[in-house]
Amino acid sequence: MKIIDIIQAIQSGSIRITDHADEEAQNDKLSYEEIFFSILSGEIIEEYSDDKPYPSCLIYGNTFKSEPIHSVWAYNRETKWAVLITLYRPNPSRWINWQTRKK
Repeated sequence: MKIIDIIQAIQSGSIRITDHADEEAQNDKLSYEEIFFSILSGEIIEEYSDDKPYPSCLIYGNTFKSEPIHSVWAYNRETKWAVLITLYRPNPSRWINWQTRKK
């Protein structure tokens, strides 16, 4: 999976947002504009190729205010649709530079 796949799905409106992701966005006071912006400047930091029904990935990006966001996206290569599964503001005690999990 490539981040451009997710970006193109967002730009074409070919996305679905799970109820869980919607709740997390509200809890963290994140707008969809901020979430989508974080993808445009973001990078895939983990890939979950065995996820079902579609492979997914963890993307790290920043909000308009340069605050870190992690979001998990699944991507259907056949339909070119992306699904926002969850998102959160990463805990600094669990991440190195927001990109590598601490052991």
